[in-house]
Amino acid sequence: MTDQVAVEGDEMSKSEDHKELKIEEPEAHEVEVVEEVEEEEKKHEEVNYKDKFYYLAAELENLRRRHDKEKSDLIKYGNEKLLSGLLDVLDNFERTMEAIQNDEDEKVKNIYIGIEMVQKQCLELLKKNGLESVEAVGELFDPNFHEAMAQQPAEGKKENEVISVFQKGYKLNGRLLRAAKVIVAKNN
Repeated sequence: MTDQVAVEGDEMSKSEDHKELKIEEPEAHEVEVVEEVEEEEKKHEEVNYKDKFYYLAAELENLRRRHDKEKSDLIKYGNEKLLSGLLDVLDNFERTMEAIQNDEDEKVKNIYIGIEMVQKQCLELLKKNGLESVEAVGELFDPNFHEAMAQQPAEGKKENEVISVFQKGYKLNGRLLRAAKVIVAKNN
């Protein structure tokens, strides 16, 4: 009987080994499915790489545009600080000219003409560099370009019309550099 048990045990271990072999060897259909899944994963990775490439290309283009805009703004408005300081010099030219305009002395008249020439030359140079004055007298008050210093009744003027200018305003390439300080008509 022990021989029979030993034979049966050998047969069971052989059949268990055989079962293990069946588990380890996948069927042909399963191999195809695994290959298809791997192929799909590769395609998905390729699509992800393409998406990343297009994203990075778009980012690079946006960076170029942003850089070009910053560069052009720097060129356009880079001298803003310098021009801002020169506005006070222009104001002083105007004040000086107003003070000596009606003087009868011949030397003072010659000084007036010299100051006027220098002022015109400065204004032409600044205009070439994008500086322009803000129109004020006769215009309706615009808080984007005018700073109201006072309101006065004025006959024959529209409500909120600028009737006088304390200090000229200036724009640099369309951007306000300094608001014009004005007196506005108030008719009630």
